[in-house]
Amino acid sequence: MKHRGRHRRRRRGRAVRAFLTGTALALTAAATMISASQATVTDGPGAVKPLTASADREALRLSEHLVPQVFLDRLAAEMGPPVGVGAVLAGADRTLRNGARCTDEERRALPVSPAASRAYCWNGADTEGWRPGAVTTSGDADDDGLWGAHRVILSGWSRGGGGPAAGRGPARVAFVDAGDLDRLTYTWALLAVPVDGGRDYRGLVSPVSGMVWYQDKLLVTAEEGGRTALYVYDVNRVQRATVIGEAVGRVPGGWSAHGARYVLPAIASYRLGGGPDAPHLTGVSVDRSTAPDTLVAAEWTLDGGDRGARLWRYAFDSAPGRAGFLAADAAGRVGATEAYRTEATGVRGVLAHEDAWYLTQGAAGDERRGRLWRQDADGARAVTCGADGAYGCWSPGTESLSYWAATGEVWTQSGRVLFSLPLAAIDRSAE
Repeated sequence: MKHRGRHRRRRRGRAVRAFLTGTALALTAAATMISASQATVTDGPGAVKPLTASADREALRLSEHLVPQVFLDRLAAEMGPPVGVGAVLAGADRTLRNGARCTDEERRALPVSPAASRAYCWNGADTEGWRPGAVTTSGDADDDGLWGAHRVILSGWSRGGGGPAAGRGPARVAFVDAGDLDRLTYTWALLAVPVDGGRDYRGLVSPVSGMVWYQDKLLVTAEEGGRTALYVYDVNRVQRATVIGEAVGRVPGGWSAHGARYVLPAIASYRLGGGPDAPHLTGVSVDRSTAPDTLVAAEWTLDGGDRGARLWRYAFDSAPGRAGFLAADAAGRVGATEAYRTEATGVRGVLAHEDAWYLTQGAAGDERRGRLWRQDADGARAVTCGADGAYGCWSPGTESLSYWAATGEVWTQSGRVLFSLPLAAIDRSAE
């Protein structure tokens, strides 16, 4: 279990940057084999604008719902003692392919500019019929970038692929051992929700567009019944599945997790209101440049529609026994500490660092590339490529952005490709 007594700020430019050493992958050439559907910036989303009215903040309020401890204890008593991240990594039984072994088709998911410095590809047989989603890392979990002695990446997926079937099956998370960047190994854990008083569990049936690992909690976005929620998981409460099969929950002879070796049962959830102004939550990430650390969020709006997205923050709780939870009042209500409006539409991933917001947009219409914007109170700049300042340069389908502050890297995934690049490279490209 991670010792949580430390919570110190660390700045860039430290020895841990050895994690980034080595020659950057020669991936740009493969990415540029495709027309980027580039257009020159003429009408960007402009500056972010503060939302200060009480009604604006009220629409962003969450309500906290804790799973009764007796339910979790009963499930653990039935399934066996929970295990931690180290035990899960020790059981990693699959290997990601290094970027040089990715196919040309897979490389098309990489950005044209700035180039990825590291890239890995998921095995097709292991991800067929699954939709890739959010990424978070031990760099989110703790400011030294480690969980115990481990560097870890978590990658979210949902059953059903794209199109009408998206998100109609259970969701799962790959625990990736990133201690050796030349050989990433991983194993799967099913995201579950306790039912029947903790005597069983069901799968979380939702796309995983946003995911944040902070201290010992994993917060995952979910869409259920037309309402957005954040489910909370404790990474120290991973349960072992005892039967490998397609079923989910209690089965004859033990417990099944839709083919995964492990199960993460939810310990709590946060829910947005269901009013007409309630946002459709899409992306979340951690901002460690604020004091205290905050969870940042963005809403999804129609790409090219007449309403831009809202961006906002929630503070993490600092009360004893509340590590990794959001700061709630006595009634379990969590209010946004800041809120903004951007004119950007179709937002997928969001990242905030210091005074900047970074937003990704997927490929739309006939476009083959996505866009990445850097916004602040003064204006917006797009990641560009080429002498003409074209801005259709980003990956076509990144659902999330995760900043590993200890190394200066941003991690994300698109299609079957997991990749990273320095935040400084994004800033340079957007100047």
